[in-house]
Amino acid sequence: MAPRPAWKGYLKLSLVTCAVELTNVVTHTEKVSFRVLNRKTGNTVKRIYVDAETGKPLGDGDEIKGYELDDGDFVHIDEDEIEAVQIESSHTMSLDGFIDKASIQQIYLDTPYYVAPADKVSEEAFAVIRDAMAGKKMAGLARIVLYNRERPVVIEPLGKGMVLTTLRYDNTVRQPDSVFGEIKAVKTDQEMTDLAELIIDKKKAKFDPSKFDDKYEDALLELIRAKKAGHKVPAAKAAPKPSNVVNLFDALKKSLSSDSGSPKTSAAKAKPAAKRGKSKAAAPKRKSA
Repeated sequence: MAPRPAWKGYLKLSLVTCAVELTNVVTHTEKVSFRVLNRKTGNTVKRIYVDAETGKPLGDGDEIKGYELDDGDFVHIDEDEIEAVQIESSHTMSLDGFIDKASIQQIYLDTPYYVAPADKVSEEAFAVIRDAMAGKKMAGLARIVLYNRERPVVIEPLGKGMVLTTLRYDNTVRQPDSVFGEIKAVKTDQEMTDLAELIIDKKKAKFDPSKFDDKYEDALLELIRAKKAGHKVPAAKAAPKPSNVVNLFDALKKSLSSDSGSPKTSAAKAKPAAKRGKSKAAAPKRKSA
């Protein structure tokens, strides 16, 4: 069964337009999920809205959205009034500019969606826009109203289709300096950096998402199977928590040894480094956290 589109509308490049539909890239259908039950009866429970002042439950049709004003009063807004708010990006994504996708900082990328032609008539125009962007190795910038919010998006070719990624607004993103600003500049020892680079070389891999597994979900499934079979739930085993490294240089050498099995050979491949002075015979000792 084909997934239900998250949005239907048009993709526009200058005077060229084609009907498209967006489909969620991510699916949660296979994830472990829980229902809330009544512990005494085992029945499922449901949430109901109650009046915050009277405590009485609301009847069907009594709910309405409200926008709170500065004085604490509310403006009432019906769902059909929200639906009636339409701007161009409600139904059309106009490709207004083109960029190198790599120029977008990771912190601005939000949610991905697949973009596909919505009908046979749109397939040719869709292919022309897709192939033109692929030929120029560029991604298009546009805007779309999705879930009652206008969002900036970037669209790029992906195989026979395209992928759209919603972008975060600048004023919603904490800038790196607001978090990293207090980190002090540290002059690293070249020999220790060389050892760390050797460890990275030993651990080089190709990106293969099929190799990812959710160990926490596996543990939840093990718990569920045990409960279903009436077995005693296995005692939880707390994962060991690491502490701060006391001697960084020794930790790097041991890491290289455990990863390669031949520390002498690996150490010999390290880039030449200046002799370690007495003050660098060992990394500064710090108390474990």
